[in-house]
Amino acid sequence: MRTALSPVLLDVPRAAAIWLSLLGVVTLAVAGLLLRPRLLRFDAGARIREAALPSRSEHTEEQRDQDRWAEEVAVAAGRAEATAHRRRDEWLATQDEAEQSWQAYEAAEADVRRLSGATGMPLPQTPHTPAEYADRERWLHRAALDAYWRRELSVEQLSDVFAHRGWDPRLHPVEQELMLRRAVRDHLFARQRAARKREQDAWRSAELAAAAARSLREEAVSALLPAAEGADSVLPLTALGGVEQTREIPTAVVGRAPVAAY
Repeated sequence: MRTALSPVLLDVPRAAAIWLSLLGVVTLAVAGLLLRPRLLRFDAGARIREAALPSRSEHTEEQRDQDRWAEEVAVAAGRAEATAHRRRDEWLATQDEAEQSWQAYEAAEADVRRLSGATGMPLPQTPHTPAEYADRERWLHRAALDAYWRRELSVEQLSDVFAHRGWDPRLHPVEQELMLRRAVRDHLFARQRAARKREQDAWRSAELAAAAARSLREEAVSALLPAAEGADSVLPLTALGGVEQTREIPTAVVGRAPVAAY
C-alpha cells in the first residue's frame, strides 16, 4: 500500500500547481470581462458594417482614383475658365464694333436726310458741255473712291460707280452726292446688321463657355469634397438585451461653390 501511494503523493504538488494556474487564468478572464462588459456584447450591426466596408487596400486604391479624377476635372475646369474669359473678351469686342457701326449708320442717315431736304432748292446752272460732264464724272469717281477708302462703300458698289451701273455721271454733283450718301447709308446699315449678328453669335458662345466652366467647376468641387463615411450608409440593427438602437441619419447638403459671373 505504501509502495502504491508513493508515486501518487509525489504528483500531488504538480497537480496542485496546474490547477492553481488554471484557476488564475479563469480569474483573470472573468475580471477582464467584468471590467469591460462591452466584450460580452454581440454587435451585429458593427459586424455587418465591417463586412460592408472596403478593405484598407481597396480604400487606398479608390482614394487614389478619386484624387486622380479630381485633378483631371480641376485641369479641365481651369481650361474651361480660360476659354470662357476669352469668349467674353471676344463678345465685348464685337459689342463695341456693333455700337460703332450703329453710330456710323446714324451719321450716314443724318447726311441723307440733310441732303434730301436740300433737293427742293434749285440747282446751280452750269453749261452742258463735254468738259462739264467730264468734270462731273471725275468728281463722282473721286468721291466714290474716297468713300471706299473710308470703308463706307463696298467693292461691288465701287465697281458699279466706275462701270456706271445704276449711276449717271452726267448728273449734277449735288444729285450725285445724294445718291452717294444713300449708297453709303445702305452699306453701313448692312455692315451694322452683320456686326450685330456677330455680336449675338459671340454672346451665345460666351454663354455656352461660361456654362461649361461653371459645370466643370462644380464637378471639381464635388470631386474634392471628402467622401461620406461608410458607416453612415449602414442601418444599425437591434442590439442584445431587447433594447432597440435607433439613429437618425442626417441629410447631407452639398452647396455650390461661388462662381464668377460671365
